[in-house]
Amino acid sequence: MNIHEYQGKAILKSFGVKIQEGIVADTPEQAVEAAKKLKEDFNSDWVVIKAQSSRWRPR
Repeated sequence: MNIHEYQGKAILKSFGVKIQEGIVADTPEQAVEAAKKLKEDFNSDWVVIKAQSSRWRPR
């Protein structure tokens, strides 16, 4: 099976699996605020950063 992450999350969610929604941050400051919100919302000291950029080009 070859599916995108968002599709996999939708499938899992349809079966009642709790899925953490992500927060998009375009600046380092927004990333810090997103991390604070996730820590508070999930009562955790841990966050995961997934960096993606449409501007990245292989050399």
